[in-house]
Amino acid sequence: MSKKVLVLGEVREGSLRNVSFEAIAAAKQIADGGEVVGVLLGDAVAGLTGPLFEYGADRVVTVEHPHLKQYTSDGYGQALLAVIEEEKPTGIVFGHTANGKDLSPKIASKLQAGLVSDVTSMEGDGDDVVFIRPIYSGKAFEKVKVKDGLVLASVRPNNIAPLEKVAGKSGDITSLTVDITNLRTIIKEVVRKSSEGVDLSEAKVVVAGGRGVKSEDGFEPLKELADLLGGAVGASRGACDAEYCDYSLQIGQTGKVVTPDLYIAAGISGAIQHLAGMSNSKVIVAINKDPEANIFKVADYGIVGDLFEVVPLLIEEFKALKVNA
Repeated sequence: MSKKVLVLGEVREGSLRNVSFEAIAAAKQIADGGEVVGVLLGDAVAGLTGPLFEYGADRVVTVEHPHLKQYTSDGYGQALLAVIEEEKPTGIVFGHTANGKDLSPKIASKLQAGLVSDVTSMEGDGDDVVFIRPIYSGKAFEKVKVKDGLVLASVRPNNIAPLEKVAGKSGDITSLTVDITNLRTIIKEVVRKSSEGVDLSEAKVVVAGGRGVKSEDGFEPLKELADLLGGAVGASRGACDAEYCDYSLQIGQTGKVVTPDLYIAAGISGAIQHLAGMSNSKVIVAINKDPEANIFKVADYGIVGDLFEVVPLLIEEFKALKVNA
C-alpha cells in the first residue's frame, strides 16, 4: 500500500518555522517513496505554500478560518482532524515545539493512535522506520518502531536536516473549508515580550548564562557574543530565578530544549535539569571558574576562568576573524 504522510507546517509571525522543513524530511523517510502532504492552518496562509514545496512536499492542503488566526488546541484540532478525515494518511509529523507538544497528543488520543515524541533521528529497518528519541533527561536513547496503525511523530527542532531546497518548485494546493465551532478557548490579545534576533529553539549557536553572570548587566557581553556569531542567548533556571533575565530564555528540563551546532555555557554549573535541555548540542564549550563544575563533564571544550575576562577575549578574537575573513 502506498504511504501518505501529513506534515503540519508551523507558522510564526507570518513565516514558516524551520522545523516545518525538518518535519518534511522526516516524513519523506516515513513515506518511503509515498506522498508527503504539507498542511497549513491559519487565517491567511495560502501565500506560504511555496517553501513547503521547495523543501519536498508533494501537495499542500490549506485550511483558513478567522478562529485559526491564533493557535488554540480546540481550533487547530478541529481543522487538522478534518484534514485527516479527508486525506486518510498513514502518518502525521509535527514539530516538537510548544504548539506541537500541545496538539500532537490531542490528535493521537482522538485517533486512538500511539505517538513517538521528541524524535532526534531516524533509521531504516527493512520497510519500517525506527525512531530514536532521548529518555532519562538525555542520559539514554530509545529506539521505537510503530508496528501497526497510524504513525504519529514529533521531531525536535534542529536535529533532522531539511532536504535540499529546490527553488521555484510548486505543486497542487487544496483549500479545505472547515467550520470551527464550540471553542472553549478564545484568545483576545497576544502580548509578546520584545525580542530581537534568532529564535532560541532553532538557533545554530546559543550563548547561555547562569548564576555566574551575577546580574542583568552581566548578560550584555553574552548578547554581544551571540549577535557576533549569529546566535541566540539562553539561560539556566538559576539565572532566571535570580531575575537576571526573562524565563523565556530558560533552557533545561522545565524550559526549552535546544540542539545547536555550538553551545557556549558561561557561568553555568551544569545541574542535571539544565543538561537535559542542552546536552545533545553538537559542540559544547564551557566557561567556569570552578574546574570541578559538572558542566565540564559534558563539554567538548572547557575554559577554566572568569567569564567576564574570557567572553570579552572571545568577542575580540571573533571580531578579528570576521575582519580577516
